Amino acid sequence: MSQELIRKSLDDDTLDEFEERVEEQAEFLKNEIRAGKLDNPDYTVGLEIEVYAVNDDGRLTRLPAEVFENCGERLNKELGLHNAEINTSPTVFDEEGLEAQRAQVEKTLERAGEALEGSGKRLVLDSMWTIPPEEGSVEYLCSTEKNDGHVYAENMRGHPRYRAIDNYYLESYGKVDIDVPGATLSLPTILFESLATSIQPHLQIPDSEDLPRYYNTAIRTMAPVLALSTNSPFLPPDLYDSPDESLLDETFHELRVPVFEQSVNPPGGYDEKKVRFPRDINKTMEVVDKVTEDTAYSPFLSEWEDEPEGGYRDEFWEFEYKRGTYWRWLRAVIGGEPVGHNDERSVRIEYRPIPTQPSVDDIIGLHALVSGALAGMVVDHHPLPSLSWEKARDSFYGVVENGIDASIAWVDEDGDKTHDRSVVYDELFRYARLGLEGHGFDDGTYERYVAPLKKRWEERTTPSVWKIERVREKLDGGATFEDAVYEMQRDYIAATDEYDSFADWI
Repeated sequence: MSQELIRKSLDDDTLDEFEERVEEQAEFLKNEIRAGKLDNPDYTVGLEIEVYAVNDDGRLTRLPAEVFENCGERLNKELGLHNAEINTSPTVFDEEGLEAQRAQVEKTLERAGEALEGSGKRLVLDSMWTIPPEEGSVEYLCSTEKNDGHVYAENMRGHPRYRAIDNYYLESYGKVDIDVPGATLSLPTILFESLATSIQPHLQIPDSEDLPRYYNTAIRTMAPVLALSTNSPFLPPDLYDSPDESLLDETFHELRVPVFEQSVNPPGGYDEKKVRFPRDINKTMEVVDKVTEDTAYSPFLSEWEDEPEGGYRDEFWEFEYKRGTYWRWLRAVIGGEPVGHNDERSVRIEYRPIPTQPSVDDIIGLHALVSGALAGMVVDHHPLPSLSWEKARDSFYGVVENGIDASIAWVDEDGDKTHDRSVVYDELFRYARLGLEGHGFDDGTYERYVAPLKKRWEERTTPSVWKIERVREKLDGGATFEDAVYEMQRDYIAATDEYDSFADWI
């Protein structure tokens, strides 16, 4: 059936029908927005965490089906056979809700560990794998077979959606070209994207009319938040051309961003890219138009689903499917689970630039930082949205390359433009505290979760900085580049077991 679904997805008639339904459903959603039907009394949060699996030696490995069966709906399959995604149920944004987020993540990791016990496999909280499986990175990523004219990446999940996206891209653009410091690659599938893992806080906005202010403020926080959290400075060494110590000064601190962008972006101008820094919005309903106008990758139709989920989203199934391939670093999502006094008619921000972090405390800390800062800034009418979009974009990609040392553009609380990072981080952390206080959090929550992130800024040390310096130390000790990266990665995994927070490493 998978093969037939791929064929139908790539058919021109399917695309026509799909886009017609998306247009109709977009009008339905805009009417919902106009009528205030997406409004809710409570501000709520949710979380997605992408992880990967390794064996006892730290090598990438494939996950068995039992781990997903043991974790139920909280752990979902992702693109690669080594990938998984933890999903939390939304909670009200208060102390009890944030602790519930943490408990859900810990419980899922615990159940995954139970399922993997005795297998020699484990999940890792990390942004990019660097020790390849026994067959090597190239063989793992490039091993394919053809069936009825379609390409099947052997280490990609067999879900028809993934297969269809892959074949759409290959039929349209031929191959996947990757060009990052030290590596120039040409690959036969989009599976290269499976190197990248991230965390994605979800922030549900009570009054849908306020979405533009939250959205445009969030866009301008992405550079400093990413600078605190960079965690992917290296590819697996066997993917580099001729790596040596000079690569340590040339590599990007967040390779995950170009890896994702280059794996699935079509050729062409900036506004033709699928994965990119998002544009501002002036009205809430613009988030609907943005999805409608986006290039459709591998459309599916609702009647192809064996078991529809039911509920509100079934009223705009094709639109929601297309939104799933609207891969901006920030996007809006309509509809969700009822929580507290809120129903399933809602709108939320999905904050996507953050790489997966070394510990649950680090992840919850960034969750609290982002949610608190946005809540504090919007309620206080902080003038950050007046920063030009171009400067916000350039700051973001500057951070991708240079991490915590990057220049960051900002507008301070007095409306003055600045590149003074001490001002940027003073306000980011201060408004996070204000936002948390405004939702009933006590100082203990801030000190436990957010203060350790402040230490990263004070010490100018993030996970990517730590990784680069460890590789440098090992090269200075006489290790080959490959061994230096492998040893660093094993040290990283060991540290994630030993410490509750990255701040304890530095």
